[in-house]
Amino acid sequence: MDLDPAADRYESEDIKHKRVLVIGCGNVLIGDDGFGPTVIKHLSERSSIPADVGLVDAGTGIRTLLFNIILSESKPERIIVVDAIDVGKKPGEVFEVSLESIPAVKSDDFSMHQLPTSNMLRELRDECKVAVEVIAVQVQSLPEEVRAGLSAPVSEAVAKVHGIICRKLDIPA
Repeated sequence: MDLDPAADRYESEDIKHKRVLVIGCGNVLIGDDGFGPTVIKHLSERSSIPADVGLVDAGTGIRTLLFNIILSESKPERIIVVDAIDVGKKPGEVFEVSLESIPAVKSDDFSMHQLPTSNMLRELRDECKVAVEVIAVQVQSLPEEVRAGLSAPVSEAVAKVHGIICRKLDIPA
């Protein structure tokens, strides 16, 4: 597997009228923070994704994406967010996170963990009736300077999350 997703970034498709969106969050230039986009690239290259499922490499722009979904007349039934989080678990450990327990602040974070993003996810769930799930991996570390590529334990978690998402979508892994 290519450990540098910045070298060949997956281009997100048109997401209008998709029943399910799988959104990978993170900055591929900040080590393990690039986990979400790496999972999206992995899914796009190794799975037969149904036409009603959209894969989105949101990079660091999930807030704009969520804002557009909230304002759109057509909303997905379900959103699965994939991201890297530092909550003190074992590096590479995969876990699901409730919207209420998303860490409020994370060093060097530009994506899901800061307000208003978590508020928008709750609004999509509560007001728009979109099912929202968050699948996360525990980072090993986040570099203080630009360094692309995932750590070994986080890289190993990519295939695991790929399998989890395929099971959730009821498609072959």
